[in-house]
Amino acid sequence: MRFGALLSGGKDSLYAAWKVMQMGSDIACFITIRSKNAESYMFHTPNISLTRLQAEASAIPLIEQETEGIEEKELLDLATSIHCASEKFHLDGIVTGAIQSVYQATRIERICHQEGLWCISPLWQCDQETYVRSLANEGFEVIVAGVFADSLDASWLGTHIDRTFVDRLKKVSGKYQISIAGEGGEYESFVLNAPFFKKRIIIEKAEILFKHGAGNYRIISAGLV
Repeated sequence: MRFGALLSGGKDSLYAAWKVMQMGSDIACFITIRSKNAESYMFHTPNISLTRLQAEASAIPLIEQETEGIEEKELLDLATSIHCASEKFHLDGIVTGAIQSVYQATRIERICHQEGLWCISPLWQCDQETYVRSLANEGFEVIVAGVFADSLDASWLGTHIDRTFVDRLKKVSGKYQISIAGEGGEYESFVLNAPFFKKRIIIEKAEILFKHGAGNYRIISAGLV
């Protein structure tokens, strides 16, 4: 089967695509929605422009769609991009990185149903700690690209998501009820390497922006090696 994978640049979307590949299906294209609204309920925004590098690194075509990020109206832009991808690449379905967000999952499923496409979310209701620990073990190199919880300060930005990260996060997760996978929006991530990448992304220049208890690791320039 041929699938288009929604690509945010973060760990969940790329790991979900990898799981579908392991099932023997083809990821024919990536689909990225570039929201102008940093507070979007639907779409990841940190370093979103760099999904182009991830697509290039994996040698998979990328379809990009801009949206103003207005709640619910942004779904029309998502529907447009999915329709275009389906027409161009003759897709059987769409892959999402949804884990627990019913808000996101049901809206994507509705669009897929309207297009006559399958909607697959390989991470749905997974054990979050097991999943996050498996990232490094399976060849994913992931960094923290944003923090948005009171218990996560600037020191987390740019750190690698690995066993040390999980152990550190667990120490604060119980007290502050933080999702290990960041499903509550506590943190965002960016993938530098994955098992199916042909090349690895290297960060050439970045800066930490942190204010009022939240911040981003903004990648200013990056390349492929």
